Amino acid sequence: MSNKTLKRIVITLATLVVLIPASVFGFVYFKLNTMYVPGGSVPGSNDYKVENGITNILLCGTDARPGETVSRTDSMMILTVDNKNKDIRVTSLARDAYVSTTSHGNIKLTEAYAYGGMDLLTETIESNFELDIQNYLLVDFNSFMDIIDTLGGITVEVKQNEINELNKFIPESYKFDTSKDKGEIQYIKSAGVQELNGYQALAYSRIRKGTSGGTEERDRRQRAVIEGVISGAKNLSVLEYPKMLDTILPYIKTNMKPTDMLGLGTQVLKMGTIDIKQMEFPINDGVHAKEDRINNKSVITFEQSSLDILHDFIFNNIVYEK
Repeated sequence: MSNKTLKRIVITLATLVVLIPASVFGFVYFKLNTMYVPGGSVPGSNDYKVENGITNILLCGTDARPGETVSRTDSMMILTVDNKNKDIRVTSLARDAYVSTTSHGNIKLTEAYAYGGMDLLTETIESNFELDIQNYLLVDFNSFMDIIDTLGGITVEVKQNEINELNKFIPESYKFDTSKDKGEIQYIKSAGVQELNGYQALAYSRIRKGTSGGTEERDRRQRAVIEGVISGAKNLSVLEYPKMLDTILPYIKTNMKPTDMLGLGTQVLKMGTIDIKQMEFPINDGVHAKEDRINNKSVITFEQSSLDILHDFIFNNIVYEK
């Protein structure tokens, strides 16, 4: 999203979908079918990297505010379900990555969706990162707070240097929350491990400035929220799935058929306890990628050779050590 974003729970929603057990197949199939949008690329239809046993899903969150019809994708991640190594990996794609497109020249990655929807965004990611992407899941983040509150809140560790920025975003996030049960506004008063409600978690995810670590720290906070939601989702009983699905599905679109999602969910469930490995790409270390200013825009340019690191992570389960 933009400077004030409603974002960053894409992987959570995807995980909630793939963790639905097959025991409620009929009900879930009907629900999942409401978000199915036909289309997308065909496996092996291009020359980019793909491998049997590795499923890559492009997860995107739009930055649309109420009433807006054109938006960017502020959150872009590749969810890798590795049936060979029996684990899940997440690659966050930097919104400011400087990429080439077939129809709009060189732009920031976050702008591709606004210019050409999922077709242009997927095509741009495939050609610039040399990956074959067949599946996507697109989320409208109006559902963010409802999901957190349906889970009864999430647990994260708030650092001392994050409190001021977090509280700065709480009033606006509180205003976005349309729940009749949200109560009086509550601010965060101390650092440490604590439970955040929906609007507090949204504010925490929106922190962009005022802390050390820049983009990497921002993505760490967002992943902390994601992990908190995944933990909460795993504790849901089968009887609680209908309420969760009714909360999230109106805000999701995907080209994955319900049978494909249920099959993927079965794979994930068979993996048991999962340690989700993560990386940020491009690797903004001044060597593999660097911050630059082009056409009066702050961008991240990256070396083509660094794609080997990305591919090693996604396809070979090799974590890059800085």
